Amino acid sequence: MNARLLTLVCVTGLTVDVSAKDDASLEGTVQLPPPVVERALNQRYGTNVEAPLTPSNPPAAIVYLEGNFTANTKPKSDDVAQMAQKNMLFAPDLIAVHTGGSVQFPNLDETYHNVFSYSKAKRFDLGRYRKEEKPGTVVFDKPGVVTVHCEIHDRMRGTVLVLETPYFQKTDSAGHYRLDHLPIGHFTVKAWINEADVRERAVDLKSGARLQLDFPAK
Repeated sequence: MNARLLTLVCVTGLTVDVSAKDDASLEGTVQLPPPVVERALNQRYGTNVEAPLTPSNPPAAIVYLEGNFTANTKPKSDDVAQMAQKNMLFAPDLIAVHTGGSVQFPNLDETYHNVFSYSKAKRFDLGRYRKEEKPGTVVFDKPGVVTVHCEIHDRMRGTVLVLETPYFQKTDSAGHYRLDHLPIGHFTVKAWINEADVRERAVDLKSGARLQLDFPAK
């Protein structure tokens, strides 16, 4: 009968389950801020669009592994993330891509939208386009935080987090995340909520480790 070696260690909130697999995994919960209550919609250029004012996207965080990796993993050429324009919001309003990755911005509303950014990591302007027109696609070739806006609708705001690591995941609305197939070594794990709230912890990943790592509020 095959024996399975299982070692369980609990240290300062870290739970480590060591099994007979080569790579490591990491999961936990990020304590998220409360949802934002939206104010009245401010539209420019007298568009007078009849649309319900919907709640904002639920709070979320991007959890990612940072450090020196042995392999320079590049995104696949056909990997394209999406940040749609729906109900006068960017949906989702927070996404992450690996450096060199692409994002498409489809318009799902019955009105014109525009997507632009003046961020240092990526400046672009896709102009105005309607639902039936081909959505613009942007390649994000430098790491950093890219804030996107709609020229027509002031309320709309989205964030593209461009990361040099291929190991990342967006939490669900309850703050849960899981990262699988992680490399072995000493790294920093970061939970990015916004530019003013980035939490981090050092971690040692060993062969077969299954770690529980939570991020409480600051």
